[in-house]
Amino acid sequence: MQQTFGLIGKSLSHSFSQKYFNDFFEKEGLHDHKYFNFAIEDESGLEAFLSEHNHLKGFNVTIPYKTAILPFLASLTTEAQEIGAVNAVKNVDGKWKGHNTDGPAFLDSLSDFLPQDFMDSALVLGQGGASRAVQWALAQRGIPFLVVNRASPHTALQLDPFFLNRFKLIVNTTPLGMYPHTQTAALLPYELLDKTFYFYDLVYNPEKTLFLSLGSLHQVHIKNGLDMLWRQAALSWKFWTKL
Repeated sequence: MQQTFGLIGKSLSHSFSQKYFNDFFEKEGLHDHKYFNFAIEDESGLEAFLSEHNHLKGFNVTIPYKTAILPFLASLTTEAQEIGAVNAVKNVDGKWKGHNTDGPAFLDSLSDFLPQDFMDSALVLGQGGASRAVQWALAQRGIPFLVVNRASPHTALQLDPFFLNRFKLIVNTTPLGMYPHTQTAALLPYELLDKTFYFYDLVYNPEKTLFLSLGSLHQVHIKNGLDMLWRQAALSWKFWTKL
């Protein structure tokens, strides 16, 4: 009997999840397991999707539904409750249970990126579901942060040198720069940056976004979201298969 998993979101052309999981299933000899993409035009379609796809064993959630899906779930894990967003859902006896693997995945990935003695603050660009996971992880790490939702390719963030130097870690949680809109990035005073700054972009397609490219011109340490993606995918699989 086929075990079906998937990914829901509005636009999924950027996502590597389907290939990742189907390759994983093939490698593990799980020939009765399949992973599909399910594009949902807007959040009004979430409830219908859940009722029509109760055969799914589990699925991932990507933008823009990580918070919109919450009212339709029967229960949440502790992480999902604390973060206030869900990116992994599983079928438990016909009822949907939500979890968040983004937060723990970002926390683990961040530990490999920042120096252990990092003592500065973080600037988080964006206020969506992914941002909530990042905020949770930063709090776990004890890194103070400021969230700004004015990040856009049209409106510059007014950050003077004194203010900017408080935030040595800048995390992009918005879809700016994501395929196919690769020529977009937050308008930051990039000319004020140097090698003491760290840029983490949750976008992983393309591998090097405009945000990361502009940072690297000023010797900023950069990291894209691919490592976080693999980590959250492994945690999603663990969530779906544990009792």
